[in-house]
Amino acid sequence: MTSSDDIYPPLPLFVKSWVFIRGVPAMKFLPPEGPLEVAFAGRSNVGKSSLINALVGHKGLARTSNTPGRTQELNYFVPDGYTGEEGNLPPMALVDMPGYGYAQAPKEHVDAWTKLVFDYLRGRATLKRVYVLIDSRHGIKKNDDEVLSLLDKAAVSYQIVLTKTDKIKEAGVPRLISETLEKIRKRPAAFPEVIATSSEKGKGLDELRHAIAETVGYGG
Repeated sequence: MTSSDDIYPPLPLFVKSWVFIRGVPAMKFLPPEGPLEVAFAGRSNVGKSSLINALVGHKGLARTSNTPGRTQELNYFVPDGYTGEEGNLPPMALVDMPGYGYAQAPKEHVDAWTKLVFDYLRGRATLKRVYVLIDSRHGIKKNDDEVLSLLDKAAVSYQIVLTKTDKIKEAGVPRLISETLEKIRKRPAAFPEVIATSSEKGKGLDELRHAIAETVGYGG
C-alpha cells in the first residue's frame, strides 16, 4: 500500500516551528519585500485558521474564533528563527487574510478591510499565489465569486482549496472537485487544480504543502 508520505515526502520547511511576526492593518506596516508569500483567503468560519495551524503543525499559531470577522489584519507567519526584517528574511511567508462574508461587522470596518486586501493584492510584488478556501458543504457562493473576480482583476494567481471534506460523504468529494473546476474554468487567474482538505482528519495537507513549496520554488 502506498502511503501519502511516499507520494508527498515530508518537507523540512513545514517540519520547522512557525511563528507569528506581525499583524498588518495598513500597507505601510507590511514587512520588507524579499521572500515570496502565499496568502489564504476565505469566508469567515471557512476553517482558515484551523487549516493554517494544521499545515504547520502548530495548533495555536493562527487564532481561531467563533466570532466572524475576528481577523481584521493581514497576519504574517514565518519559520522560527526569522524576524521578517532586512538581514533576517525567511525563505517564505504565509499570510492570513481577513475573512469575508461577515454580516455583523460595521460597514466602515468592512470597507477598510476590503481596501487593505485589494491594495495588498495589487501592490505586493512578492505575493506568489492566493489559496481561496471554500467550505465543501456549501461550494462557491456569491461572495466567493466576488472575491475570485477581485483576484482576476488584480491579476493574482489563485487556487481553490476545499475545506471540511470530512463533513460531507467521501463519495461526493470527486464530484465537488469536478463541479468547482468547471465553475473556475474560464477565470483567467485561476490555477486549474483543486485541493480537497480536512484539517480535522489531516486529509490533503501534504498535497497542499507540496503545492505551496512548488509555487514558491522551495525544494528542501
